[in-house]
Amino acid sequence: MRVQIDIYGGDWQSETIKRAVRAALESEKVDCDCTVEVVISDEDEIRRINNENRGIDSVTDVLSFPMFASRKEIRADESGSAFLGSMVICRERAREQAAQYGHSVEREAAFLAVHSTLHLLGYDHETGKEDEQEMFSKQEAVLETMGLTR
Repeated sequence: MRVQIDIYGGDWQSETIKRAVRAALESEKVDCDCTVEVVISDEDEIRRINNENRGIDSVTDVLSFPMFASRKEIRADESGSAFLGSMVICRERAREQAAQYGHSVEREAAFLAVHSTLHLLGYDHETGKEDEQEMFSKQEAVLETMGLTR
């Protein structure tokens, strides 16, 4: 599996984010070539995107825009690669949450990238307690393999 990760908006935590996306895809045994777009934003930008796309006029830490409804639907395009979707990570919110939870900004950036990658693969923690537990368990397992535990 080859993974192309395009990061826009600066190189804030870019290597950590790339490692996290790859680790999540490997953990989920994604075996096709794929591309993920990552946008690093400030609070104003993520608030605007959140409002435009979800009708929620507030700042959030990460937004995910999957191209497929579920992992079973993932298909490669004519180039032989599947575009999984886009994520938007708010660097200020990540810094605040790292301080709030008492861990590094690197760990928070990785957490947000793993969380969003799982959304791109069809996981959704908002569909019920069981789905939430499954997704959060997977996130922690990936972060553990990266050596980024709490």
